[in-house]
Amino acid sequence: MAGRPYVLAETNWKQVKAAVYRVAVIPWGATEAHNFHLPYGTDSLAGDYVAAGAAAISVEMGGSPVVLPGIPYGINTGQMDIPLCMNLNPSTQLVILQDMIENVRRAGIFIFVILNGHGGNDFKPLIRELSGKYSDMLICSVDWWLASDPSLHFEDIGEHAGESETSVMLKLYPDWVLPLDQAGEGKARPFRLKAFGEKWAWTQRAWTQVTQDTGVGNPSAATAAKGADYLDACIKKIGAFLYELEKTPKELFYQ
Repeated sequence: MAGRPYVLAETNWKQVKAAVYRVAVIPWGATEAHNFHLPYGTDSLAGDYVAAGAAAISVEMGGSPVVLPGIPYGINTGQMDIPLCMNLNPSTQLVILQDMIENVRRAGIFIFVILNGHGGNDFKPLIRELSGKYSDMLICSVDWWLASDPSLHFEDIGEHAGESETSVMLKLYPDWVLPLDQAGEGKARPFRLKAFGEKWAWTQRAWTQVTQDTGVGNPSAATAAKGADYLDACIKKIGAFLYELEKTPKELFYQ
């Protein structure tokens, strides 16, 4: 059986040769500890699923996206004392992005979407630099977990490996999630300095000083049903966005 023609890793040269792709989507996750109970690949696994699901929605609407193989490493500079939390520096991300953009431009694709699955990644400054270099490209990023307001789906959203992420993984890969009675409570120590807590000042957190189990947020109320509803809502919105992005000329972006 042939794979999905809009997922590059699953398709073949016969299908690609005959296709016309207008939008390239690259999922970008991370490989890091997620409390005691979730797999290290949580951000990448969920992002790959959302990217393919959103592309399917766009295709159903008449769009022409292609999902590139995802990048499973993100910015984890605050977690480098945790074994096998795999860090990729922002400068390295910039080089990778530039190479990926060169690849899709050669294929005649001029819309490039980074589907971000990791809160530590910050693509805004990279997009600013690359957009200046590739003025013929439309480059943007999507934080997929914000496409639908998490507060509509969860009681205690959590920031990392909490109710929301755990619910997503219970839906997608339940066999890879340890029983929740083995998870830590995800308690996090706040900043003592008021400015950092109010978020008008910022510094990187030393993760092992913030949380004992690497989690931020209590996963105890997570369920697969909550994860399914949340994923469905996010995928539908992102899929419609991919279609709208393709069909709206850049000169009509502003009302």
